[in-house]
Amino acid sequence: MACLLLPIIYLAFISLGLPDSLLGAAWPSMYPALGVPLSWAGGISTIISVGTVISALASDRLTGALGTGKVTALSVAMTAAALLGFSCSTAYWQLCLWGIPYGLGAGSVDAALNNYVSLHYKSRHMSWLHCMWGVGASVGPMIMARALAGPGWTAGYRTIALLQAALTAVLVLSLPLWKRPQDSADGEGFTPEHRSLPELMKIPGVPQVMVCFFCYCALESTAGLWAASYCTLVRGIDAATAASWASLFYLGITAGRFVCGFLTMKMSDRSMIRLGQCVIAAGLVLILLGAGDGILFGGLILLGVGCAPIYPCIIHETPQNFGRALSMALTGVQMAAAYVGNCLMPPLFGLLAQSISPALYPWFLATLLAVMAAMSEALHRKTAGCA
Repeated sequence: MACLLLPIIYLAFISLGLPDSLLGAAWPSMYPALGVPLSWAGGISTIISVGTVISALASDRLTGALGTGKVTALSVAMTAAALLGFSCSTAYWQLCLWGIPYGLGAGSVDAALNNYVSLHYKSRHMSWLHCMWGVGASVGPMIMARALAGPGWTAGYRTIALLQAALTAVLVLSLPLWKRPQDSADGEGFTPEHRSLPELMKIPGVPQVMVCFFCYCALESTAGLWAASYCTLVRGIDAATAASWASLFYLGITAGRFVCGFLTMKMSDRSMIRLGQCVIAAGLVLILLGAGDGILFGGLILLGVGCAPIYPCIIHETPQNFGRALSMALTGVQMAAAYVGNCLMPPLFGLLAQSISPALYPWFLATLLAVMAAMSEALHRKTAGCA
């Protein structure tokens, strides 16, 4: 029975990715129909992000009260309801309203699932599960593209909502599986500890790991969002080619996480994090060389491949760094720091690109990488005694 749970968790990670790219894919068709400016997509995105941060911070106590299985089922159900609400919306304010359960559902399930896997499964499963997130994030826009070619964006949201509802039913039926102690990697029992954010911040290594998550997610989201603009505005590549090249970044992450699942069988989480950072640096060097489109092409791929192991491996080593009892509380805090990075830094680079130059793209990413690498090494020094 215990072996049945892992495929369900894989499905849950696909469901996490399905809605993540929908707004960006559908917005060019949504805003004329809603009669609002193009820039107003940022308002919906911000509402979702704020809800995600709040629910991530609350995930510790919520998971302690309900358990991972119930939190996952409830969160996916909230996301399904929100997506269905999007599909029925005819005004911008309605999208903003449905963005609240959309964000609140995403943060709790993300933190709960990541902590559960870090406690009960090997590192390779964390990499492969995040690879499944990439599959979902890739499939979502495909479904929306098919809908846009026919009935319209509302049908795309409705299709994803129905898929999420079906997964909710599967999760509800699977609830007894989440309680089986034999899923544990080491079989040791522990009592989760609940601490406030100020108390957690006093633990050695916690400020460093929060900065790591902030910088990593800021780097990933900025790299993905602005890659096409950099290729077009700075390197003179036509828009269609630039858009396809930008997708290579996400392809690199997804394929990289599949490969990293095998590498983690031979390498520790810390070694995988350092390897990823080195590969990102190599990709940035290729981009900065300005030696031709082929070199730029390779640099974008290396950026994605380098990002692949960092997020899942930092999450997976949380129980090792801070202890199993604190892992849920700290996973929620780490997720919140990640979402803040996602929310703040891409717009900040947009302002820099507009006021100075989009040529700052690789330098901006290099700065985030340098801070992340420094904090990562500081984290490992401060938690060396827990390893």
